[in-house]
Amino acid sequence: MLITVSGPPGSGKSTNAVQLADALGLGHVSGGDIFREMAAECDMTPVEFNEFAEEDPQIDRDLDRRLREIAVERDDVVLESRLAGWLAADHADFRFWFDAPLSVRAERIAEREAKPVDRAATETERREASERKRYREYYDIDIDDLSIYDAAYNTARWGPERFLDVLVATVEAYDPDDDEGKAPVEGVSYDF
Repeated sequence: MLITVSGPPGSGKSTNAVQLADALGLGHVSGGDIFREMAAECDMTPVEFNEFAEEDPQIDRDLDRRLREIAVERDDVVLESRLAGWLAADHADFRFWFDAPLSVRAERIAEREAKPVDRAATETERREASERKRYREYYDIDIDDLSIYDAAYNTARWGPERFLDVLVATVEAYDPDDDEGKAPVEGVSYDF
């Protein structure tokens, strides 16, 4: 089973994707971890690296190519990244979108990265604007188009344990005999 988890920074992608993978006995691959490692290798913050990536399209393309390859080759993983749903396309059995209000996401990021909440909010807005621009330019993806996802959740509404229950129940309730079709992923240029 290939499940994708996508959403903006601080939406709970990593926390919930890891827990979902564990609950279902699947592997877990995080595009965010790979991106942060790439940023650290260049001695940059993720925000700085995002802005640098605007000048060097190969950074995004390398990351996204790796994620696409995983989606095409594996069916035993929860693949988590901003673009995971788009990159996996019809290879995914489930495509989930997680979100939360900016104030909640900024608090989560501030706690995770040990920085002031207002700085986390400002950096998050900059990062999202940067990513939105690049995704449209590189792949013709409108990151705000949620029509490809099987389910979209505001993760601020549940605690982590209860939200895991919601996700597991969604997956376990699936019956292929009742499946009338996935939302198509069309018009994406997978030019890596």
